[in-house]
Amino acid sequence: MTNIRALILDANQRSALAATRSLGAQGIWVMTADESLETLAGASRFSLDKEVYASPYTKPANFFNDILKIISEKQINFLLPVTEASTYVILENREKLPKGLILPFSEAESIEHLANKNRLFQLAQSLGLPTPHTQYIESIEQAQSVLSDITEYPIVLKPFKSRILTDREIISTTVIIVHSRAEAEEALKKRYFRDYPFMIQSYIKGEGQGLFALYSQGSPVCHFSHRRLREKPPSGGVSVLCESKEVDSRMKQISDTLLHHANWNGVAMVEFKVADDGTPYLMEINPRFWGSLQLAIDSGVDFPYLLLTSFVNGAATPVDSFVVGQKMRWLLGDLDRLYLVLKSPSRQYSIGRKLLELLRFFLPNGRTKHEVNRLSDFKPFIFELKKYLRDLRS
Repeated sequence: MTNIRALILDANQRSALAATRSLGAQGIWVMTADESLETLAGASRFSLDKEVYASPYTKPANFFNDILKIISEKQINFLLPVTEASTYVILENREKLPKGLILPFSEAESIEHLANKNRLFQLAQSLGLPTPHTQYIESIEQAQSVLSDITEYPIVLKPFKSRILTDREIISTTVIIVHSRAEAEEALKKRYFRDYPFMIQSYIKGEGQGLFALYSQGSPVCHFSHRRLREKPPSGGVSVLCESKEVDSRMKQISDTLLHHANWNGVAMVEFKVADDGTPYLMEINPRFWGSLQLAIDSGVDFPYLLLTSFVNGAATPVDSFVVGQKMRWLLGDLDRLYLVLKSPSRQYSIGRKLLELLRFFLPNGRTKHEVNRLSDFKPFIFELKKYLRDLRS
């Protein structure tokens, strides 16, 4: 694959750094780009060139024109966006991309099956898969009628898409859990509920889990799963310490059913909420790389290279197993988490619990690799540390 010239976007994302290291280690020529020239992935020794583009959020047309210019000037033939914003703008303008350029995503209809949450849940329900009780809302008037019949809270208000692309901007949406009719009424004032379809779902109490997969022409190439050991904030958020785990057979069956039905081609992150009785309820599917991508690579599932191979060669060698129990730590994220724990009131964390968390931070974590700081490619950590210290001073 010496003729591949890859452009990785969203270079300040840790998943972009993981992809840059993955492809670069395989001898692929890689360049990185983002809204600023100096970036996390751009600091890697595997990033052989770097560039700047306009914001896909506020200037989507300018962003896409910048990408076309980079592709032309640098003779790019493999384009990899890693965030929803950049992905959506590029997919919306897919027909304008140069012929011969590889964009490792399914066709529009397959993507709409998954990215449009209304369609995804309708599909899942038609296939008899476990989902929260769902009502599909097309107008505020309909929402008001539905809310008048709801007596049990909390409930979940879920936009039909995570990012909504308009002619002038990208509207970022968020899933909102409300605990009363008043909270629901307030949430409905948001533009993405007021002007677009959405869902009202029952709230599933349980643990969030995910399954990650690569598909080629509707058939699975590999699956991967991990669990979060520590999160920032501690109440639940981005993973700062995670561990590879065996793939849950029920989650795999649900994911395979949906991805096969959509004739999926590429990577996907399937998110579940596992109830107390063990039932994995579908939450959403994201057709892109995830934040803890480096853990999968460390565990033996090199998703970025497998993705490239599947699109360049039309197929990739399936991966049937990976290292279970491999841990990965985002050091500065973990430091932030520790700070949040130590400053929290005693009713949340007792003095003894805080001391235990302090010990856990400094004690070895067994078979653990660091996500960013690696001796073989140390400059990204220097970049991240400098930014971290600047942010502390500001």
